[in-house]
Amino acid sequence: MSDTNRRGLLGLGLTAGLAAGFAADAFAQSATRGDAPTEGAMAKPAPEAKYRVPFAVIGMDHNHIYGITDAVIRGGGVLTAFYATDPKQIAMFRKRYGDIKLARSEQEILDDRAIKLVCSAAIPVLRAPLGIRVMRAGKDYLSDKAAVVTLKQLADVRRAIRETGRKFAIMYSERLEVPAAVMAGQLVHDGAIGRVIQTINLAPHRLSAPSRPDWFWDPARNGGILTDVGSHQADQFVYLTGSKRAQVLASQTGNFGNPAHPKFEDFGDMMLSGDGGAGYVRVDWFTPDGLSTWGDGRLFILGTEGYIELRKYVDIAGRPGGNHLLIADKKGTRYLDCSKVPLPFGPQFVTDLVERTSVAQDQEGALLAAELVLTAEARATPAKR
Repeated sequence: MSDTNRRGLLGLGLTAGLAAGFAADAFAQSATRGDAPTEGAMAKPAPEAKYRVPFAVIGMDHNHIYGITDAVIRGGGVLTAFYATDPKQIAMFRKRYGDIKLARSEQEILDDRAIKLVCSAAIPVLRAPLGIRVMRAGKDYLSDKAAVVTLKQLADVRRAIRETGRKFAIMYSERLEVPAAVMAGQLVHDGAIGRVIQTINLAPHRLSAPSRPDWFWDPARNGGILTDVGSHQADQFVYLTGSKRAQVLASQTGNFGNPAHPKFEDFGDMMLSGDGGAGYVRVDWFTPDGLSTWGDGRLFILGTEGYIELRKYVDIAGRPGGNHLLIADKKGTRYLDCSKVPLPFGPQFVTDLVERTSVAQDQEGALLAAELVLTAEARATPAKR
């Protein structure tokens, strides 16, 4: 980036209304739909945010868009415009972020040269095509997971990245926006448990069927359970093992509790093998009503010199709240309350946009995680009842 462009980004003031309170209805949805627990984060730049970068939002079909938008604002992003046609989405978005400019069309945002980044939580099947249009318009892109839902879409995305040189980032919030996961990553990369041998991810979610839109039940539009929910887990496997190449050894999906939606998948698992370690993932939509949160997400990391367990969102009949980390190593065993661990993704990502670095997310690693779940979904055998 030229010095002139960088000065232009730095010279922008903050948009009014960014610190508006989080809409109560959006918060209630997040509690049941499975958002990463960061919606309460203050919508203002973190002290370490170096730059101010104008960005826009297109597509608010999943309320993950609030966590994504907050993360970019924490990083120094300046919310400049958004595009939506649903009056409820528009009202909720403005209730949180203030009187932000509502663009007349997607193209108006793509044509605005001042906007450097577009964020989206559109219907999953629409995310990759939008990202390609954004990149070809000379902007970077940050998508909710799953950012691609077919292997053809993935090939198209990779081609657009090569041809444009822009970023196609994916918000894998279960690692990037969960304090305990941030701490676990730091411990692993500091060598606290030696070389990682295997990761095990258990990721149950609450179905909350009455709140789900039509596209949620359709694998052609949401990619299926391994592509959707499993994308978080594949990202953690790639990152924690440091794998640059990986393959799917086995996968299965099934519908055990939703006969009214015969194409829907409410259970899936997969075995992964990478050049940095092995991985097992189980995902499902069977969180019981009696659990105090949307899912009892667990992560187990086995190393040559110890192991780590994360109880991300709840510790059943144990410590209150989430973000619990337990570690056993050569020194002994200990517990870490990670609830106040800073979330570095936002500031790192905005800095990456300006300085054209890849600290917040490795592009190839993000797409490798996507490739793994797409392959697992395509090859999955029916889970037996």
